[in-house]
Amino acid sequence: MKAATAEDKRWTRKHLLGLEELSADEIRFVLDTASSLKEVSTRSVKKVPALRGKVVVNAFWEASTRTRTSFELAAQRLSADVIDFSESGSSVSKGETLIDTARNIEAMGIDVIVIRHPAAGAAELLSRSVRCSVVNAGDGAHEHPTQGLLDLYTIRERFGGKVEGKKVAIVGDIANSRVARSNVWGLTKLGAEVMLVGPPTLLPRSFEQLGARVTHDFDSVIGEVDVVNMLRVQFERIKSSQFPSVREFTSMYGLTWDRFQRCKKDVFIMHPGPMNRGIEIQSDIADGPQSGILQQVTNGLAVRMAVLYLVTQVGG
Repeated sequence: MKAATAEDKRWTRKHLLGLEELSADEIRFVLDTASSLKEVSTRSVKKVPALRGKVVVNAFWEASTRTRTSFELAAQRLSADVIDFSESGSSVSKGETLIDTARNIEAMGIDVIVIRHPAAGAAELLSRSVRCSVVNAGDGAHEHPTQGLLDLYTIRERFGGKVEGKKVAIVGDIANSRVARSNVWGLTKLGAEVMLVGPPTLLPRSFEQLGARVTHDFDSVIGEVDVVNMLRVQFERIKSSQFPSVREFTSMYGLTWDRFQRCKKDVFIMHPGPMNRGIEIQSDIADGPQSGILQQVTNGLAVRMAVLYLVTQVGG
């Protein structure tokens, strides 16, 4: 395995809290490290000893399938020990605070806490309260940095290593999406042009301050973009006043077959999952030859291996 070493000074961060704080060089370094680790998953024995003796805790306060399983597999393939923690059945249900829970977990000899939490800023708060590394697996509607990184990795892979100059449309429920925020930060830093598309109630103009172009008309940009990244409609977060009818949303902002026919011939289709098939994307498009949705899942494993490896190489 040829990956970044402790002597390489291009990665100096003990935590991964968000893409907003990373430089373009740091982002590229994570992606390059992921490239060097991706082949581990193709071996007959899918394991390297990079993190042997390290302990990773998955502390998830929100439901997750892809992210949680991906982090667990990533740690195992680096030979780390993995502990799964969930709020249900823990002392949190008895009133224990996030910080007290984390400090008690850390006292057992933990090297990394991977945290998903409904409160924005939870990962940063945790990083100031523990000595081990903290990796943000999604905090409220703030950021989801490893999803942003794996999306960047997948776009870079699809276009022969090039992200700069690509036009990427992120479509749907932007206001409630931590994925959208991490993608905007990462894509703009690597030189892509980002267009955010959604109804006015789910896409305030304030998002222009992040460096993205905001439009409420999907059809006005559908023919010019290289990548369409459809977001899940987060019904559990949306207020009824923010959302039109499902039929109206699909008509105006869904990736329907008619709309897909007006895309570039080589357009690349993405979705962070889980999908509401038939609402934000039609099944034949999601499962079609121009879809990178399953490749995103595959690349997520390599990216999370890279993140766990890099944060554990930084002392102090």
